[in-house]
Amino acid sequence: LPKTRRYGYRNLHKINRYGIFLRSDLVLRLKKKYKNKIGKNQLVKKMTKYKSFCSLIVGNGNNIFYEKYAKDFSKNQPQTIMSITKMLINLFIGELVNKKNIDLNKSVSYYLPKIGSGYATAKLQDVLNMNIVNAYTEDYTKSFSSSFLHEPVGGWRIPKTGDIHLSQEKYLKTIKSIKNKNLKNDSEYAFYKSANTDVVGLIIEKVSGRPLRDWVLSAVEAAGLEEGLYIASDRFGMPWMSGGGCLITRDFLRLGLLFARKGKGVGNRKVGSPTFFNQTLRNTAPKYMSLTNNKYLYYSNSTMISGNVIGHSGYGGQFLAVNLKTGNVAAFFSVLETKSATKESYKVDMINMLIDIVNTKY
Repeated sequence: LPKTRRYGYRNLHKINRYGIFLRSDLVLRLKKKYKNKIGKNQLVKKMTKYKSFCSLIVGNGNNIFYEKYAKDFSKNQPQTIMSITKMLINLFIGELVNKKNIDLNKSVSYYLPKIGSGYATAKLQDVLNMNIVNAYTEDYTKSFSSSFLHEPVGGWRIPKTGDIHLSQEKYLKTIKSIKNKNLKNDSEYAFYKSANTDVVGLIIEKVSGRPLRDWVLSAVEAAGLEEGLYIASDRFGMPWMSGGGCLITRDFLRLGLLFARKGKGVGNRKVGSPTFFNQTLRNTAPKYMSLTNNKYLYYSNSTMISGNVIGHSGYGGQFLAVNLKTGNVAAFFSVLETKSATKESYKVDMINMLIDIVNTKY
């Protein structure tokens, strides 16, 4: 709710009824190497003056180029990254595709024979690209949208019937197709459904034989997170990959830097696939939203892409942007207090700002 959202975003890791905490043994050491040019950017000036603003951090390699916090927000304050959590799936799927353990042209039912009609005939590639149509809805203006009804699975809401506790897997099997319609998306725009990411997460577990928790830990340790990752889970311990993560601002940057290094981690650890990162940028993907100057953000392999930039938005005013060519990373925390926690013009300005930052040479 708007009045408590700013508090809730900072304390979601405590409010979650179920969750996991993972911290790395090795930490990516960061040093300050500030670039005055960033603070002079007009969109940076505009976005950091909003009441919704929490933090903005920019870096490359192990250098911090820019760092700014709201008066009520500290360097050590965790905040939810919401759907930016989805980007981790790109790392895990990339590894499995690289090893030829997964074929993205196979249908979901090939890997999950008991999945419901909402996913059974969909190609895994289309699920990763938010490019299917089914009965799962994600409309933040409607209280009974599927995405909100999904929340009791992760302990974000109390179930209507107190003694019913669905696992993530059992819930995903209940999603149906729209009556008398196939799953094909005839639009040029993505149909954003958080459940898609959780279905892919389930496939990753089944195919690899490794719990999702182990996959997430490998990413945390490769990124060298200092504070660590707080992530919601279902009642039985399966991480909520579609939006359960919480990080402090510098670890938010470290997560982006892991992508900038194309999965090369601290201590010569590796996660993801450089080849798959390149495929993600070249992928023929549906449009996610329009930006300025006739440019678009596209949805590809559990990430959002534009030119050489890979990233993701988070519900309520978050975005992580990584330029895979320059290595620049920019991460933005804010909390919109509109009724739906969204505002299109704000989102466009936020994304344009971050893309501009990471596309600039310093």
